[in-house]
Amino acid sequence: VFSMSKLIAPVSRIATRMLSTTPVASVGELGSGVGKSGGSGGSIREAGGAFGKLEAAREEEYFYKLQKAQIKGLKDQIKREIEHHEGQMKNHQEVLERHKKRIDELEKEESSIAK
Repeated sequence: VFSMSKLIAPVSRIATRMLSTTPVASVGELGSGVGKSGGSGGSIREAGGAFGKLEAAREEEYFYKLQKAQIKGLKDQIKREIEHHEGQMKNHQEVLERHKKRIDELEKEESSIAK
């Protein structure tokens, strides 16, 4: 027998857990030590204080630079693809013009034969 309460109960537990989590704004600063958003990132970050904050700042800077480099690489790759496709368009345009010219020549030849 299907019971709606069996279906709703797990969903409500998940929703309750999600609502009961601590908001990010109330968590301490990065590098503040274990359990204060600094996590267990090694002995320096575990200790907290100035060195923990410095290490957290260096880590943030590393990922910022990494993300910037990845975005630049992606933009460069897309630019190369654009250039490639523009080159292909130019080649296709030239081939189309050649074919049209050849059709014109064949039509002239056909009309000269028909006379």
